[in-house]
Amino acid sequence: MKKLVNILMLLSIGVFYGQDFTGKATYKTHRKSEVKINNAKGDANTVLQKKLQERIKKMFQKTFTLNFTKSESIYTQNKELQTEAQSGEVDVVMFGGGGTDVLYKDISKKTYANKTEISGKNFLVKDVLPELEWEMSTETKKIGNYTCYKATRSKEEERTSFMMTDGEKKEKKEKVTVVTTVWYTPQIPISNGPAMHWGLPGLILEVQEGKQTIVCSELILNAKKKTKIEAPKKGKKVSQEKFDIIMEKKTQEMLERFKNNRKFKKNVGSMSIEIQG
Repeated sequence: MKKLVNILMLLSIGVFYGQDFTGKATYKTHRKSEVKINNAKGDANTVLQKKLQERIKKMFQKTFTLNFTKSESIYTQNKELQTEAQSGEVDVVMFGGGGTDVLYKDISKKTYANKTEISGKNFLVKDVLPELEWEMSTETKKIGNYTCYKATRSKEEERTSFMMTDGEKKEKKEKVTVVTTVWYTPQIPISNGPAMHWGLPGLILEVQEGKQTIVCSELILNAKKKTKIEAPKKGKKVSQEKFDIIMEKKTQEMLERFKNNRKFKKNVGSMSIEIQG
């Protein structure tokens, strides 16, 4: 398999590396989520459940743009609807990813810088790109005009479920194995892809990771108008580990808001939300 991929790369290198190569890929994302809501009598509150499910579904339907060169890239979310939505009885707030995030990757140095926001405060997460252990396959499929190869990897992830009954919160954490399946094309020999996905001998055009799907909907190479790729500089500098701790704290604060919401207590007996990834 590796020999086949290397041959395809060699055929493409002359085309792409003989010039000031740039590219722009548009990705669309969506994620499945599970929400269960019961009223005070213990019966399923199907109306509120469906409403909240739709709100969460729309929040995860986003469009991103990856501008890239041979070794660097900028991944940004396109302007969309606000990330705080009200479902009538329940407020849903998503932290980060509010359209201001900028993810910069330097593949040659194996580093990244991610400018993101939590509750109006900007953070600059700077760290080393994780080494991803891909298992490459000979299986292929067409995405647009490109022949793509399948690659997979597995990782252990902590899944958190929250249950609130009469305003009292219960939290359950468990370790699960999440399989990531991607499709990359050696026709564009750039070891990059959307979000934090990278490390293959070709641009990643599709990702299926747990309940999240990312698909490339448009790809433009060597456009006349080029986007300047620079690492973000604004925001409080933190490591990924420290940022994860801050995110966890803010999530707990959000849950306390639910707990103390009188309207929520009145209309909802219990609610279970599964958060993955």
